[in-house]
Amino acid sequence: MKSSVSKVVAKLTALVSASVLVLGLTACAPEVGSEAWCKQMKEKPSGDWTANEAADYAKHCVF
Repeated sequence: MKSSVSKVVAKLTALVSASVLVLGLTACAPEVGSEAWCKQMKEKPSGDWTANEAADYAKHCVF
């Protein structure tokens, strides 16, 4: 009985830790089209841009 409880606690701890990590990483990204996002894209090598990033950059930062 004790080992099954510890397994559940371990799984719950892992799930909560993973959720906090994902939320922490997504909260740091600037909003697409914002001044901070445009600056971040300028600093990123254009060869690493996705097609969507390139289109958004042209739409929000160039025009």
